Amino acid sequence: MEKIQLVGITVYFAVLAGLSLYGLHRYVMLYLYYKYRKQKIVPAGHFKELPKITVQLPIYNEMYVTERLLTAVTTLDYPREKLEIQVLDDSTDETREIAARKVSELRAQGFDVTHIHRLNRHGFKAGALENGLRSATGEFIAIFDADFVPQPELLHQTIHYFTDPKVGMLQTRWGHLNAQYSLLTRVQSMLLDAHFLIEQTARSRSGRFFNFNGTAGIWRRSCIESAGGWEHDTLAEDLDLSYRAQIKGWKFLFLSDVVTPAELPVEMNAFKTQQHRWAKGSAQTMKKMLPQLWRAHLPLKIKLEGTMHLTSSLGHLLLFVLCLVLRAPAYASAHQVTGGNEWTKVLLVDLPLFLAASLSVTAFYLCAQIELYTAWWKRLLALPVMMAIGIGISLNNARAVLEALVNHQSDFIRTPKAGLRQRGATHYRSLRGVIPLLELALGGYYSYIMYQALDRDQWLSAVFLVLFQAGFLYVGWMSLLQSRTWLRRAQPLAPA
Repeated sequence: MEKIQLVGITVYFAVLAGLSLYGLHRYVMLYLYYKYRKQKIVPAGHFKELPKITVQLPIYNEMYVTERLLTAVTTLDYPREKLEIQVLDDSTDETREIAARKVSELRAQGFDVTHIHRLNRHGFKAGALENGLRSATGEFIAIFDADFVPQPELLHQTIHYFTDPKVGMLQTRWGHLNAQYSLLTRVQSMLLDAHFLIEQTARSRSGRFFNFNGTAGIWRRSCIESAGGWEHDTLAEDLDLSYRAQIKGWKFLFLSDVVTPAELPVEMNAFKTQQHRWAKGSAQTMKKMLPQLWRAHLPLKIKLEGTMHLTSSLGHLLLFVLCLVLRAPAYASAHQVTGGNEWTKVLLVDLPLFLAASLSVTAFYLCAQIELYTAWWKRLLALPVMMAIGIGISLNNARAVLEALVNHQSDFIRTPKAGLRQRGATHYRSLRGVIPLLELALGGYYSYIMYQALDRDQWLSAVFLVLFQAGFLYVGWMSLLQSRTWLRRAQPLAPA
């Protein structure tokens, strides 16, 4: 038993060291953000004659949002003769007819729009983009997923940055159409706000590598082609191409003040599907691109930051391992190792966990809210909820990373979009499986562990344990509940 306890303590501190490294990285991102946030990014010049842009709209079974997307794209303030629209449709449901009908209407109004429907999903989204690129006539390629609503002024706000011939891609910041829909969407908005405002700004303006986020951005066509084009050997084709292009020497820009609103997943299983794909795709890209990054002739600071960026998905795996070893027996053995001194245990166990995980996460996400919202203090109550949900989906995300590490192949599972502001009906469902039951089991396990901690007057431990308990119970219960009763009355989400 003592050997088992020693192994538990060893694993605990090893995992804590790994999480601490990613916690320190968040502080680095905050430092770089505040160092460069006032740096103004201006176009090198202005096009005397506007270049032709191809707008690619990759969709797959998006019956609730396809018309909204096409309507928004046709309101883009850009000369019609300079704008080509491609609907890259791999749909197998009513979306195909909806898209075809809308395209026909727009062509009658004089828009250069084509409906490209593939008979198979070879390469998934990357395959659809590559297929559309073969017939695209634009010098620049703007990409919008089905849940996005590009604003009319977007192209004029961005295209002139490409007067610098070194600029290969420009990413805009994601906004949120339905951030106040539910507790889940509020949490997602906080997660995305920090990623875009802090991470993307810090990396972009400090000269580090950052990535195209799959949508709401514009590519120079020659950049895509010189980097080898879209490849579909990972589920993160955007991250993959971004690193290949930047290794080739292309410059990327992130515009934090240009916002493209999008619809957040409103159902827990949809959110978990999205997180699973992102985590797995990131881990796959890590395996593919990390050796190429270190073989490239690049400054050490770029290689180090790129390593932290590409390996960030491993944090999901570390967090879940922590969930398994953060238990009362391990705490009790740590108590014995420290000679029975409760405060020594606090210094060696509780405080490191707080500084490495809780404090860095709190600072990282709080700073983004302060920067973006005048009434940021109203969003503070969502921070512990965000941390709990982050713990609750750790099993889902750890599974994704493990699948990537063992080369388990899977389809590109789309994130269902409902096109809703209020609760309504949809027949789209995400995969559920046995994971919610395991999450509930972990929630029950942590309820027991928290009871033990309280019984032993380990109040500081209980503060952390409640996040684990609540996170697993909430994520597991909502996964089961929403799969049966989600959205009873449909109301469309109008463009913002």
